[in-house]
Amino acid sequence: MEYILLSLSLILIIAGLLGSILPLLPGAPLSWFGLLILYLTPSIEINYWVLGISLLVTLVLLILDYVIPAQGTKRFGGSKYGIWGTNIGLIVGLIAPIPLGFIIGPFIGALLGELLFDSKNIRRAFKAATGSFIGFLTSTFIQFVVGVVFLGIYIHVVIKHWNVLF
Repeated sequence: MEYILLSLSLILIIAGLLGSILPLLPGAPLSWFGLLILYLTPSIEINYWVLGISLLVTLVLLILDYVIPAQGTKRFGGSKYGIWGTNIGLIVGLIAPIPLGFIIGPFIGALLGELLFDSKNIRRAFKAATGSFIGFLTSTFIQFVVGVVFLGIYIHVVIKHWNVLF
């Protein structure tokens, strides 16, 4: 049973790490559930501090995941069309067979969204798309770093309890 919990925990943490890059997977929540399952393993004592702080970080990240790209777009003079364009472009970029589509897609999506909003002001649309893209990259980077930290916690706990587990 312990090996199943350890494996499931690791799978969830890795899926969360992938979810920090792929928009279809909720990155931080998956990783947090991986930590929760790790601490529910019978041979590992529950650390409420780690679970509580990591849950708080996860909840803050869930909020920031929507706020950061929107703030990037706003700071650079964009509209809601640019934000929606970023999200749609991200999904299309993942599906499209172009190299690095998940990076190019959000920028093109934001640009097209802003041009849909105001087709006469190309310069403003480009500036807003750049802001949306920077916000997206910032949010993705923060999610990835947190995913790596959660993976590090997993590795630390497993190594700490190595003799008991294996």
